[in-house]
Amino acid sequence: MTGTLPMTAPELADWMPLAKAFGFFLATFVLEDVATVGAGLLLATGGITWPLAFPFCFFGIWLGDAGLYAVARFAGRNWFDRSAWKKYAPQVARSEEWFARRGTAILIFSRIFPGTRLPTYLAAGFLRIDLTRFLVITGAAALVWTAAILWLAETFGSKLLVWLQAYKHAGLILLAAGLGLLAVLHYLRLLAMKFETRRLTTWLGRCRHWEFWPAWLFYPPVILHAAWLAVKYRGLSVVTVANPGIFTGGMVGESKMDTLKDLSRHSPEFTARAELIKGADQASRLRSLQTIRAQLGIDLPFILKPNLGQRGDGVKLVREEAQAVQYLSLFTAPLVAQAYAPGPLEAGIFYYRFPGETRGQIFAITEKIFPVVTGDGRSTVAELIWQDRRARLIAGKYLKRLGTRQEIVLAEGEILKLVETGNHAQGCIFRDGMRLWTLELENRIDEISQKVEGFFIGRYDLRYASEADLQAGKNFKIIELNGASSEATSIYDPRNSLWSAYRTLFRQWELVFAIGAANRKRGCVTTPIRVVWKTWREYHKLAASYPLAD
Repeated sequence: MTGTLPMTAPELADWMPLAKAFGFFLATFVLEDVATVGAGLLLATGGITWPLAFPFCFFGIWLGDAGLYAVARFAGRNWFDRSAWKKYAPQVARSEEWFARRGTAILIFSRIFPGTRLPTYLAAGFLRIDLTRFLVITGAAALVWTAAILWLAETFGSKLLVWLQAYKHAGLILLAAGLGLLAVLHYLRLLAMKFETRRLTTWLGRCRHWEFWPAWLFYPPVILHAAWLAVKYRGLSVVTVANPGIFTGGMVGESKMDTLKDLSRHSPEFTARAELIKGADQASRLRSLQTIRAQLGIDLPFILKPNLGQRGDGVKLVREEAQAVQYLSLFTAPLVAQAYAPGPLEAGIFYYRFPGETRGQIFAITEKIFPVVTGDGRSTVAELIWQDRRARLIAGKYLKRLGTRQEIVLAEGEILKLVETGNHAQGCIFRDGMRLWTLELENRIDEISQKVEGFFIGRYDLRYASEADLQAGKNFKIIELNGASSEATSIYDPRNSLWSAYRTLFRQWELVFAIGAANRKRGCVTTPIRVVWKTWREYHKLAASYPLAD
């Protein structure tokens, strides 16, 4: 008779490392970090080798991650789609978009903090993040993590167990804190819905969108950077000669009409016609307005705006004669009458040139989008604003401007423009528009800029009929030129991160200081800071009397 001989002790010993490795592979599905540390301890004693320990631990961890993903994606999501919870599908869809944008960082973070892995991988599956992306990210993270834990366990032995246990607790504490924060935010949202406190929901929404943060919260890092630049360039007042041809360099108190006159003199075909209204009382100012309109051929509609102004304060689009009469009755500060540039498109182009250079550059372009609401035949304008996800964040600004018109019910499909001035502070939407840059456009802006005496850095606000015209450097009208304190407003694109906005502003102010320092070296005299401060206080006192902007 023949039969299978029992395995001898030496033969059994040959298979033991493989059996141990397979045991660690299975153990990773229960406690992956403990299993990996155990394999590392055996590495230290020679009970297993790296070629066995590493791949078995790694693949066990990676397959476990994929298993969690698969359970949530196929079982969990199928259950959700068939259950009563399906009514929350729109919220889930928004969560999918959010996770798709931030998934890489979240998955890497979850690998570093062990307590967060289970909910993160389940969420990734439920929110249907791309499978290939999930496997690549978790595979790379598991690869590094497994190698690190094995090496640490082999090198430091049992001490790692104590450290890892404390680390896991820290991860769990972090997870609990995060879940607690989400619970608080969810409770506040439910509270707001229960009591219909629109102000609370608006405030929470503005907190989440840095573009709507108040100046006192947003600008401190910029102020600190400017303080450093003042030290670097030996004086804060150096910024006042960034544009020697403009009062205070365009920091504050500059006359809009002065720069418009300069532009009209040298580049009339690219400048909206404008003139300063004269007179000490309403009657004389009205006569001055009529004279200006006749001389410059300004028809209805046209623009009235303060000669000293920032952030679109006090700008009025006059569609009827009565509106001009009423506006002049409310306004005592110097005013500019300007022909309306119909556009309908508007952009802000930030330009700079160093003294002595033969050519300047476009630093940033902002596309300005004028928000609208579309009627449904049932809802009032106010209700349409509150229903719009973005408009409701600055509903107070829109509703105050609309006055009694907010109670109008628009016909189905009827469109109402919420703001006329291309200013973020007034509710205009800004987008990064560098896609519009062309050499022809840059050459045209540089040509216009070099004709403006003493101008080196600032932002043009202009209107144009088509993108093709703008990119060709033709058929646009400049409605304003702002100096050193103007911003590259493309930073307010909601797609930008807060850090990218600061990075752009830091670079912009570096240019202002550097150009100012170069002009000071050429002999330009700076404006004393006390004068700038006094002018700033006088302007803000004056601006408080300006009527609402359109």
